[in-house]
Amino acid sequence: MQSSASSSPEAPASVETTRWLAVAALLALIALSVAWEMWLAPIRAGGSPVLAALKALPLCIPLAGLLRRKMYTYRWLSLLVWVYFAHGAVWAWTETGLAARLAFAEIALTLVLFAACAFHVRLRLKSRHEPHAEPSAESNA
Repeated sequence: MQSSASSSPEAPASVETTRWLAVAALLALIALSVAWEMWLAPIRAGGSPVLAALKALPLCIPLAGLLRRKMYTYRWLSLLVWVYFAHGAVWAWTETGLAARLAFAEIALTLVLFAACAFHVRLRLKSRHEPHAEPSAESNA
């Protein structure tokens, strides 16, 4: 069982903030992916449930890990998110109108998700190592 990051006195608020920011950005990215392919700017007229599922399902997989505070999920999600960033960058560069605006929204959400995951991991590691660092600093004095 993995322990929560609440062992450090100053860590819980910032760790929880980054956790919920990551969850919110991930849910928004899932919603954007489905809405984009189904209604807002689908590749085919009428939308494509298959494309919407192919685009959104990989984002649904890490949701449970984020909610369960799995450090490994935050780490690999920070790598997966770059696929969606690249998708948004290509569409923003090649499209105009609504599709370009959706692409910029996708880029923004991926950057928020990456930052939230990166800071979450950093804060969790920092809070994990702080109690061990204090005794050694006192013994060297």
